This record gives sequence, structure tokens and C-alpha cells, in this order.
Amino acid sequence: MVNLPLSLPSPSAEAISHSKRLQDHIQQQIIEAGGSMPFQDYMAAALYSAGLGYYVAGAHKIGQAGDFVTAPEISPLFSQCVAYQCEQILQTLAQQGSPADILELGAGLGTMAADILLQLERLACLPHRYFILDLSPELKQRQYQTLQAKAPHLLVRVSWLSHLPEDFRGIILGNEVLDAMPVRLFHWQNSQLSEWHVGLADKTSSDNKGLDSPFVLQKKPPSNQLQQTILPMAETLQWATRFPANLPYTSEVNTQLAAWFKGIAESLQQGVLLLVDYGYTRQEYYLPERNNGTLLCHYRHHVHDDPLLYCGLQDITSSVDFTSVAESASEVGLTLAGFTTQAAFLSQANLEGFFVDALNAHPEQQYALAKQVRTLSLPAQMGERFKVMAISKALNLNLRGFQNFDQRHRL
Repeated sequence: MVNLPLSLPSPSAEAISHSKRLQDHIQQQIIEAGGSMPFQDYMAAALYSAGLGYYVAGAHKIGQAGDFVTAPEISPLFSQCVAYQCEQILQTLAQQGSPADILELGAGLGTMAADILLQLERLACLPHRYFILDLSPELKQRQYQTLQAKAPHLLVRVSWLSHLPEDFRGIILGNEVLDAMPVRLFHWQNSQLSEWHVGLADKTSSDNKGLDSPFVLQKKPPSNQLQQTILPMAETLQWATRFPANLPYTSEVNTQLAAWFKGIAESLQQGVLLLVDYGYTRQEYYLPERNNGTLLCHYRHHVHDDPLLYCGLQDITSSVDFTSVAESASEVGLTLAGFTTQAAFLSQANLEGFFVDALNAHPEQQYALAKQVRTLSLPAQMGERFKVMAISKALNLNLRGFQNFDQRHRL
């Protein structure tokens, strides 16, 4: 057993064996690629390799027994607020035609799906169908179990998909979806651009930090795609003058957004895409002082920044550049319909009302409910770091959650 940095919990022997199998798989890919692969490809393999990647293997990921907790697991108040926004959209679409559907991308444990359906039932505004698109067989099973336990009478409305549907009309929900998309990792210094690759480590190399990992980061010439993305942005953001001389600057960029939004635009006939994630506007994302980027790993509720450690056992994420998200949506004909902080969205989506209802129903839970609200909405918690973005197609609607604190102008 290796000595883990940052006092991380030690994986079990079974988990280490699983990680070794994925390491062997990635090593073979690196050899076939000529000795290294772009970090983006490593991240994709670590998270999504069939049967081995973090998101598609069978280990617990979400909740107290997993590696991280998402807003729907913190409190049902979050999902009730999302349902409040969904109600407005579903009612409008129903008035314009047939009943609409909801599609949730990456539904986690199924908690948000169950809580949204239950809240929409109370509002007499259930969707015709509730679709879930998830890559993980293990999570699909957990989602079914959650729905069966919390809303068994509504399971008849739920279907699982393996790809985006055609001619979809309704609401597409993505809570912490974009942060898990593989990113290109780049290095910028003295106006010179490089790209980080993952190669095979020399066991005696200090770059391997003594970890039981066969991989190491290597600087390589940038791909054409990376140059076409970063160089215009560097000029627009004036990196040559704003970044101190000799500053080694490492950060990330998501070059898969264009293709992802192309798929969304082809699927969505009419409705709204609602995205919730942690991130920044482009100006905030690429600040000189953020010269180590935003890449983070989550393992058993510990956070660190070494993506080469125990691949397949930890989550690897990066913050979202919401300016890039808005641009990518616009390029395929979608409309930016709202952008704000999670705190502002929840406030406009009746968080206070749902809190009062829960408090009246369960006065003995006053402390727990107040703690949930603080976690979801305080600036030092999730309130400011997490953002909410609405993107629409063929629907002109003043969305409830963005009416009084819309920040589209900041993008």
C-alpha cells in the first residue's frame, strides 16, 4: 500500500485491483498513441472507459458513502425550486401544444428526479414523460431504486434512454453535468502555448511524486484545436500584458462544447435547457492569480488536485466557463434565456416558501432545514460558486428563476 498525499483514505485491495486494470488499459492506449496522449483523452478514459471508468464502474460515487454530495442530496428544497421553474415552462408548452416532457442528463442517485416529480404532482403539473439519460449501469439501478422508494406511483412516467431523443419538446435538466466533461489542459508562459499530455512515468523520476501511478504529465506542442481556441482568447483577454512576465500558467478549456450543443440543438425541438454547475465567466475564469487552473479531484469527500492518482477511483472535474457555454449554444441557434447565481435562482424560485412549508410540516427539523438553506444559498457555500443558466429554443418566456437578478450581461 502506498502512502497517500494529503492524508487521503486508503483504497481497499479490491479498489486498487480495479484501478490497476484501468491503468493497464490506459497504458496500452498511450503506447499505441506513440508514448503520450492529450490530458483530455486521459480524463475521458479515467472517467468513461467501458466497465472501468469512474462514472461507469460499480463503486458508490454520490452521497455519504461516495466521494461527493450534490445539491439534490443536500436538500429536497433544491429540487422543489427546480420544479417550480419547470412548472412555468411545462404550463406554457402545454398551452402551445401537446403535454411536454422532462429529460434529465446524468441523474445521479435519482433523488432530483423523484423530488421534482413529487413536487410537480402537488402542483398538478406532471410532465407527460420523465426521461433519464445516464451512462452508468450502476447509477441507473440506484435511480430506479430511489424512485421506487420515494415515488413508486410515478415510475410509470419514467424511462431510461441511451442517447438523446429526437424531436424532444420540454425541459432538459443538467445538474453538475458540464464539469465532468473531459478538458484540454494547457500551459501558457511568456506568450508561448503548450499542451499537457499524459505519458508513462520513469519510476525513478521525481515528477511521479512517489505515487503508485505509472503516469506523468508532459508538456507537448499544442494541437491545432487548442491553438484555435486559446490564441484568440489570449488576445481578447490581453494575456500578454495582464500576465506577469515568466508566470507559469496552467488551466483548462473544454473544446467539446460545440459538439455537445450540436447534439442538444438537434434533439430539442422546443423548450429549455437548464444547467446548474460551478464555474465562472471567462473574465473570472482566466485571471492571472488562478494560474493553477480549476482542475479538482474528489475521493471519499476529500478534495485534491492530482488527476493521475488512482484513476477510476476518483472524480475528476473542472469549473465551467459559462461564457464559452453561452457562445457554443448561440453558434447552433439556441438562445441564452437566463444566467444567474444559484442563490439568486433559488430565491426567485420560491426557496423561502418551500422552507416555510417544510418547517410547518416538520418543526422539529428547524435546525437541519436552516442548515440546508445556508449550504445551498450562502456565498461561502454553494450560493455564489454555483451558477444557473437557461438556454431556450423556439420559446420566448420570462423565466421565473431569472427575473430579478439576471446576469447575462456579465458573460
